[in-house]
Formats: sequence, C-alpha cells, structure tokens
Amino acid sequence: MDSQSAPTLTQKLAAEFLGTGLLLTAIVGSGIMAVNLASGNVALSLLANAIATGAALVVLIVIFAPVSGAHLNPAVSLAFRLQGELSTPDTVAYCVVQIVAGCLGVLLAHAMFDQQLWQSATEVRTGASQWLSEAVAAFGLILTILLTRRARPDLVAVTVGLYITSAYWFTASTSFANPAVTIARSLTNTFTGIRAEDVPLFLSAQIIGAVAAWLVACGLEVRSHGD
Repeated sequence: MDSQSAPTLTQKLAAEFLGTGLLLTAIVGSGIMAVNLASGNVALSLLANAIATGAALVVLIVIFAPVSGAHLNPAVSLAFRLQGELSTPDTVAYCVVQIVAGCLGVLLAHAMFDQQLWQSATEVRTGASQWLSEAVAAFGLILTILLTRRARPDLVAVTVGLYITSAYWFTASTSFANPAVTIARSLTNTFTGIRAEDVPLFLSAQIIGAVAAWLVACGLEVRSHGD
C-alpha cells in the first residue's frame, strides 16, 4: 500500500474482521486450554485466560491499528463516533463486522480443540454486581484508550492489554467490556461462556460505561486559551 494513501473502508473492515476474530479465538481457545491443564484450579485457569487475552490484545492492536484503528469492539467504535472520528455508516459497518467475526472466532477455537462447533452457553452471569462490573470494565477500557491517545498514543496497545488483564481480576464479571465479545461468547459452553439471556443487560451496561467514559474524557480535555 502506498505510504501516502489512506486505507479504504474495505481494508479497514477486513482489519476489524481479522482482529476481532483472532481476539475471540484467543479468549475462548486460551480458556479451553487453561481448563484442560489447570486440573480444576479455577484461579489458575482465570490467570492463564487473562494473560493470553491481554497479550493477544497488545499484538492485535499493534498490527491492525495502522489500518482500521484496531477497535475490535463496538463500544470503542461508538466512542470514536462520539469523538467525531468515525461516520455513522462506518460505525455500523465496524460493529456488524466485529460481531460476525467474533462469532466465527469462537467457532475457530472450538475447531482447534476438537469441540462441537455450535454450542449454547449455560454459564450464568447475571445480577447487579455483574452489570455494575461490566459498566466499570467498559468505562475503564474506553477511558484508558481515549486518555492514552492524548498522552502517549504509542502506548495504547500496551495500556489496553494491561488494563484488560487486570480487569479480569478486579471485576466480578471478569471484564467482557466488549459487546462483540459478549455476543460471541454466548456461543461457547466453555470456561468463557455466557448464557444468551444474560447478554442484553451486559450490553446495556457496557454501552453506559462507554458513554460515561467519553463524557469524562471530554471533561478532562485541556483546551488552549484561544479555544
């Protein structure tokens, strides 16, 4: 690609497709592997899953950010729409591609571990503590992205990876913080699954958290005296 030309929408969507799909493969696949190897130690399984997810995020953001921004998350795309950096049609396209890719990424993880491809999650994730956790997780993620972009844009991948790794442990929900991830994980009845009926309120909490983070980021923006 010519260094002077901007990526086309098709290229951006392809990057979002690959990035989100691989992210879900990493999340679900590492969860399956962790359970297989941890001999019933849930804490060890969660640690392995968190580290693998955080590491995958760093890599995926580094390689795909120059093409699409590496949103890999409808909540992030919404924040960029609120920032005025993404048009409404492009935001919708990003979100659709992220959700479809996430679901396919789950199927890929199942195939790699010789599991039934199509599954329905039975893991119960509901209640006020879970919803609050998802709002906090999404709030922290979006705030991390927006404020790191201002202070040290070269470190966005690292701060996002570190934030998600830590949020696995300080939120009761293990920090989904991503509508595409949440929807896709309803298709796996493994360590990382979530019941389909629990998805809508997770999504609502994530959107609330994302919008709140954008509002806070706007309030913290330092403007020049001439503005």
